[in-house]
Amino acid sequence: MALTDGDRTIGSRHQALRDQVLAELRQRIVDGDYPPGQRLTEDRLAADFGVSRNPVREALRIVEADGLVTMVPRRGAVVATPDASAISDLFAVRSALESVAARLAAQRATPQDVADLRGLLDAAREATERDDLSRVAELNTELHQRVIEISGNRWLSSIASALYLHVQWVFRIGAAHRAPHSWQEHIRLVDAIEAGDAEGAEAAARAHTDAAAHAALEHAGDDTVGEVR
Repeated sequence: MALTDGDRTIGSRHQALRDQVLAELRQRIVDGDYPPGQRLTEDRLAADFGVSRNPVREALRIVEADGLVTMVPRRGAVVATPDASAISDLFAVRSALESVAARLAAQRATPQDVADLRGLLDAAREATERDDLSRVAELNTELHQRVIEISGNRWLSSIASALYLHVQWVFRIGAAHRAPHSWQEHIRLVDAIEAGDAEGAEAAARAHTDAAAHAALEHAGDDTVGEVR
């Protein structure tokens, strides 16, 4: 669907056109609008976004570097399918990062910080109940990034900015199976942070990332082959 003045119009924002196309393309891949295995042609993407092919071509180069798209001989650009090796590497980093962040958050969280986390939990529960999986994936990312912010460690925040694009993408692929379990695990994490239980928060974070990794690996290699003509 092409972007119109009523929604996310490309070209109307005070941002370079390529960057607007890039942001939109990333979002559609992460949200599953363009699922793993789907071919992405410049002509169709240009029509979808209401732009010329040049910014689309530039954006495709960047999402290829991101690992969201691969170039396949005789097919061109195809949305990548996360494989077991990539998922294992992603979750190895995520487990270490989130465990440290959870421990620090339990030591540093204010009542307002906890209230913010509870608000995200409530929103995630409501999104899960109405089966809004894209919103669930967004809220999953928001909650983990908020824990990292609460940790007060700027190095963790810097690392997370690149990591969570892929975390959200992988989560969205298996969200239909994962969302209810993830929400319950998040409750245990936030409970430990609110209690100031650093060891408990670290353990809850590690158990959560282990469960998420196991679920993601179960879906590794699943794809939906299609084409954006």
